[in-house]
Amino acid sequence: MSKIFPFLFLVLSTTSVHAQQVVETEDSVSLDVMIGQMILTGIGDFSYLPDDAEIIDDIKSGKVGGIILFEKNINSERPKIQLKRTIDSLKSAASIPLFISIDEEGGRVNRLKPKYGFPITRQAGELGAMNNLDTTAFYANNTASTLNEYGINVNYAPDVDVAINPENPVIAKLGRSYSEDPKIVARHAQKVIDVHRENNVLTVLKHFPGHGSSRNDSHFGVADVSDTWQFAELMPYKCLLDSGRVDAIMTAHIVNEHLDPNKLPATLSPYIITNILRGVLNYQGVVFTDDMQMHAISKNFGFEESIKMAIKAGVDVMLFCNNVPGNERRTPSQIHDIISNYVAQGEISEDRIRASYNRIMQLKSKLK
Repeated sequence: MSKIFPFLFLVLSTTSVHAQQVVETEDSVSLDVMIGQMILTGIGDFSYLPDDAEIIDDIKSGKVGGIILFEKNINSERPKIQLKRTIDSLKSAASIPLFISIDEEGGRVNRLKPKYGFPITRQAGELGAMNNLDTTAFYANNTASTLNEYGINVNYAPDVDVAINPENPVIAKLGRSYSEDPKIVARHAQKVIDVHRENNVLTVLKHFPGHGSSRNDSHFGVADVSDTWQFAELMPYKCLLDSGRVDAIMTAHIVNEHLDPNKLPATLSPYIITNILRGVLNYQGVVFTDDMQMHAISKNFGFEESIKMAIKAGVDVMLFCNNVPGNERRTPSQIHDIISNYVAQGEISEDRIRASYNRIMQLKSKLK
């Protein structure tokens, strides 16, 4: 076992940790429905029409529990009308409420751009440098109120990565971290979460256990932070868990051999998800993966194998965004069949699926 793990337990277990209660669900819920709630997908390749029969059929049949929207899904002559029509169509097809999700951090990671008539945003790095919580709240409200208006109920934000490496190509260089100081990161993240809650939008912290020290972009390959990761990268999570402000957490596709001696990406690592996040930090809520089609996963572990590994590691919702160049489009039906087969073969237990389903339904009970 890594030498750092006992140290993490000693330090992080010294104060109380907020734990979310799991909703009890009826044993009569079908396996197909439970599996479907674990699948979240992007829509189409380059565009989406709300009457697309394939995705609507998958939603109606319970093979998908959530949708992620990108700029390609609203890039039209009437973007606001299209967005509302799309979301209404998706929601009306679902018997269980859908996660209608989006990456709307602000700045460079921003789908609802001002050129389409949506409010202006600011990137986290800019807000952290100003270090004015009222300013952060103002821009968070611009975003959260817009999401609520159009029926988007999950935002993959705030980014709580700590800007350890100023040359990081996917975090610091894009202005996605509030600061190199974890206390500043936590303070601004708290404000963003509070404002989203006021607007009935769930938030997802990312990228656990910390992407801020990486030298590489996991969209394009493995990002190994074994020599650069710092303990401080866990502190925003600890602070926000203690404050009761965590709706959900997203994993990173980073490798850290000090946290996982098998050198698996966090998304596929039982050490990092089950032992550290759920064990040491006592987090009992929903774990989302980052996009399973990013090359750090898809080019190294394969489509079917990575699904099995992620579930066995302890994740609850897997994202297949159909948005990374060089990857084949994956449908919810394909993913559902793969998981069903693993259960039938005894490689994944039904109890493991039910545990994720219970956590997901607990989170969905907060949707309004």
